Amino acid sequence: MKVMVICSGGMDSVALAHRYAATGALHALLSFNYGQRHAKELDYAAACARRLDVPHHVIDISAIGAALGGSALTDDIDVPDGHYAEETMRITVVPNRNAIMLAIAFGMAAAQKVDAVATAVHGGDHFIYPDCRPDFIAAFQAMEDRAMDGYADVRLLTPYVNGSKADIAADGARHGTPFAETWSCYKGGDLHCGRCGTCVERREAFHLAGVDDPTVYADPEFWRGATGNEE
Repeated sequence: MKVMVICSGGMDSVALAHRYAATGALHALLSFNYGQRHAKELDYAAACARRLDVPHHVIDISAIGAALGGSALTDDIDVPDGHYAEETMRITVVPNRNAIMLAIAFGMAAAQKVDAVATAVHGGDHFIYPDCRPDFIAAFQAMEDRAMDGYADVRLLTPYVNGSKADIAADGARHGTPFAETWSCYKGGDLHCGRCGTCVERREAFHLAGVDDPTVYADPEFWRGATGNEE
């Protein structure tokens, strides 16, 4: 099996890439410039591709992202602090982002005779992102089965969809993922801010998994109050 991994450069997708590289199935990484406020995460995706010695495709869909305005990830809107399991995090939703990216990925996979597309959506995403939930994954696969009927049979692999981010930290550690070489922060400063939803979730995941977190955070203790881990 040849697998193309959608890789943002964050800890989840880089762990996923290392998971498939360990089986010999990793064919390529695919990243998207969707007009996100900072593109430094793409540098980490490129570094992952070099490390694993696979091609790295970067697709520019920034014009599409600009048409999906209103998200703190693409517009001049403050990224909220706190945990993902808070209503304030809805401002980080980019409408239909995963569906758009997956549709492109499936087309590329079919054209390149790749067997599967893998994405690192996980259980922690379900609350806030509708296109990360198991019912969306099943519906998307059903749509693509019809869209490419008789032309290609591409599978959508989501091994983390029913797990937690802590499970990803543990899985990544098992496969030698260099977590220091990943970027999660939505604010895009010199360091991970430690306060935005993705930083809080990242720090909590390492804690729950019992895996060493090599990340340097500008505010290394904020996550405790945001997650109730005050001890």
